[in-house]
Amino acid sequence: MPVPETIAKPGDGAETDTAPGRPQTSTEVLRPHAEHAFAAELAALAAADDRPRPARWRLSPWAVATYLLGGTLPDGTAITPKYVGPRRIVEVAVTTLATDRALLLLGVPGTAKTWVSEHLAAAVSGDSTLLVQGTAGTPEEAIRYGWNYARLLSHGPDREALVPSPVMRAMSRGATARVEELTRIPADVQDTLITILSEKTLPVPELGEEVQAVPGFNLIATANDRDRGVNELSSALRRRFNTVVLPLPATPEDEVDIVARRVEQLGRSLELPVPPDGAAEIRRVVTVFRELRDGVTADGRTKVKSPSGTLSTAEAISVVTGGLALAAHFGDGVLRPADVAAGLLGAVVRDPAADRVVWQEYLETVVRERDGWKDFYRACREVSA
Repeated sequence: MPVPETIAKPGDGAETDTAPGRPQTSTEVLRPHAEHAFAAELAALAAADDRPRPARWRLSPWAVATYLLGGTLPDGTAITPKYVGPRRIVEVAVTTLATDRALLLLGVPGTAKTWVSEHLAAAVSGDSTLLVQGTAGTPEEAIRYGWNYARLLSHGPDREALVPSPVMRAMSRGATARVEELTRIPADVQDTLITILSEKTLPVPELGEEVQAVPGFNLIATANDRDRGVNELSSALRRRFNTVVLPLPATPEDEVDIVARRVEQLGRSLELPVPPDGAAEIRRVVTVFRELRDGVTADGRTKVKSPSGTLSTAEAISVVTGGLALAAHFGDGVLRPADVAAGLLGAVVRDPAADRVVWQEYLETVVRERDGWKDFYRACREVSA
């Protein structure tokens, strides 16, 4: 059954009007999709990739893993790492997509599940936009299909009235679909995926037809069980996925590297000047987050209380990026403790009553006594008063 393409696909020449008479270009968007932002790297990998590729894959599994983990190609092209973590995790994720099992990326908030999902889809299919964003209000139509009700009322159910979901379009094109925050979707809507993943078909009973997936189709879902308002996956649905758990960064050095890379990328997109040296403040923010998250100082000598928030790597990136903006617009361009202090307070103190006590105790027992942290302590005390 042919599926009407009602939404333009990236790269098909479609333009989106941002103002009367002026089309939008890829350089004008705040955050380009991965396949556009890293188009040069993907093209270089495709040119150098001589390994077998699964049906409709843009790259071989080896090249997809190289795209995510980084490396240097024979012609000297440098591929920047998109994910810093165990290589085997990425290899298992990529291999899963080459089989008939869907991929579930599981982890606490801030472990780069969405980031990895987007880059996997971009490398495999060249299109990361076939996306269903899961929320408590996600309807069944977002996963299956909907209807153009004007057409439905005037002509009844027919193919032209059918509005395909991103999952249906991925099935018909042999592409990778993405479902973000799967556990936020109501359980009965989640189970809509069971037939799609097990039978590789999506019935359309109103037309007496079905859409069958063509080779190359697969699905990546992300989920975490830490946030409030999650819905557990049924055992029937969970069996349809191969689950890969994304851990928090293993070492402080890894986390500092991740934060520094993402802050640099975000700074470029926001046109913020590059600070002369922000490494010291990035390391301090990462250290604070890790110690409060782990409940113990880095040297293992002092136990500390943990606040109610997750203090994820993504939040550390946000704190440093906010500090960089403060330094650029209201300072001398140098990232200093005062620039990150307010963001730290906002990240740590989510519960004004309980978390403020945790933060104050950490400042007085750990930060105040740490060599070389006096300026950081004073800045945090000032915004915490």
